[in-house]
Amino acid sequence: MNDIPSSPTLGPVAAEITRRLTAALSPERLAVIDDSEKHRGHAGHDARGESHFTVEIVAAVFEGQNRVARQRAVNAALAELLHERVHALAIKARAPSEAA
Repeated sequence: MNDIPSSPTLGPVAAEITRRLTAALSPERLAVIDDSEKHRGHAGHDARGESHFTVEIVAAVFEGQNRVARQRAVNAALAELLHERVHALAIKARAPSEAA
């Protein structure tokens, strides 16, 4: 079963994160959580919103990879967004064998 959201409630940056990670990593599960409001008034907060995210991703490509390799794969898929639009990204990446 594929738990990748196609919800119209996603903002444009969250939707683009979802699109890029889906294309690059073919996840079985993916949650893109906008944490921006938690950072209002802190360094890196963007008044436009959608500047801080948590990504929870389960993908077969992560089997046998360590945490650093997984984070590098996510960062590579989102490189342009991380450079231009996203200030902070927390990554929780697991292989299907680790997902409960």
